[in-house]
Amino acid sequence: VQLQASGGGLVQAGGSLRLSCAASGRTSSRYNMGWFRQAPGKEREFVAAISRSGVSTFYADSVKGRFTISRDNAKNTVYLQMNSLKPEDTAVYYCADEVQPLGSSWSASYWGQGTQVTVSS
Repeated sequence: VQLQASGGGLVQAGGSLRLSCAASGRTSSRYNMGWFRQAPGKEREFVAAISRSGVSTFYADSVKGRFTISRDNAKNTVYLQMNSLKPEDTAVYYCADEVQPLGSSWSASYWGQGTQVTVSS
């Protein structure tokens, strides 16, 4: 499975960005997909996940109400719409495939290369 993320960039606080992740190598619609992020000096953390059908979505408390995850199975693509961005959202964002809950956190089997999101104050 190859995951190609795009859409990152530099934005002012309060602005918006939309990340995209195109999956290839197999039909990812059979699996949950999601987004994680890693800020400098911090561990990678869960951001959002979406079920195979797209009906169920899950979010970290820090992004609830501001971020929206969606998917287009016909295009094997998952999206992350990020609104009301804050400086603390600055991180490398990674899309992931075969995302599963693991205790109080989440795990993934496949990772994209990451896209940088920088929010200036």
